[in-house]
Amino acid sequence: MAALDGLPPLRDVIQRHGLDAKKALGQNFLLDLNLTQKIARTAGPLDDVTVIEVGPGPGGLTRAILALGAKRVVAIERDPRCLPALAEISAHYPGRLDVVEGDALKVDFQTLAEGPVRIIANLPYNVGTQLLVNWLLPERWPPFWQSMTLMFQREVGLRIVAGADDDHYGRLGVLCGWRTKARLAFEVPPQAFTPPPKVTSTVVHLEPIDKPIPCAVSALEKVTQAAFGQRRKMLRQSLKPLGGEALLGKAGIDPQRRAETLTVEEFCRLANCL
Repeated sequence: MAALDGLPPLRDVIQRHGLDAKKALGQNFLLDLNLTQKIARTAGPLDDVTVIEVGPGPGGLTRAILALGAKRVVAIERDPRCLPALAEISAHYPGRLDVVEGDALKVDFQTLAEGPVRIIANLPYNVGTQLLVNWLLPERWPPFWQSMTLMFQREVGLRIVAGADDDHYGRLGVLCGWRTKARLAFEVPPQAFTPPPKVTSTVVHLEPIDKPIPCAVSALEKVTQAAFGQRRKMLRQSLKPLGGEALLGKAGIDPQRRAETLTVEEFCRLANCL
């Protein structure tokens, strides 16, 4: 990448700015520039697209997104130590990189950009799943984003794409399956990061379904939370606080089944019967 964009190697940037990764911020910096380009390419052509990135750190993925032609990048970074390194990238790509300092969990993402928006991020481990759920569950649909290309721990990635009767199937699989088409793109080994995490990571690509099964977000959240909160119990027991056998009878679902056997359509049916 140094030859591609003329900026210094990331290791030099990290050393010069004293950017040791902080565990409290869920930081694991991705230094393999071939991999950062591969992540950006997974999102598809970036011409005329605004990309939102969360947790850019020293900017390895940011550089790849800009080098591949994104019209604009809006990067949300909580760690003030990273801002000078990102400012150098901004100076190299005048008018194309906006850095927002703050906590991504408190950002109103829909106000950050107009026109086609894609989210591309190596998400901090400690907030990644919550951010995904927030992006999945706005009341209005289709969402503000065209696609999401996100890196998670492999275990989380498997939960995102899991369907009924899969060992990894749970609330996250239902929510993702309800509103998106999700696929695993490729895995990233621990040694690609500084410091290396203890687990393998996975890049997941999600695209919104234009017309998901009609269902109230709040009701689906309640049903999935109750069902998978006691996943080893029969639904008549786990859903007891929501109506138990009466609710299941109304939805035409056998009360002796367990949560992991229900399809997304059946969960939506339960939610609509609440």
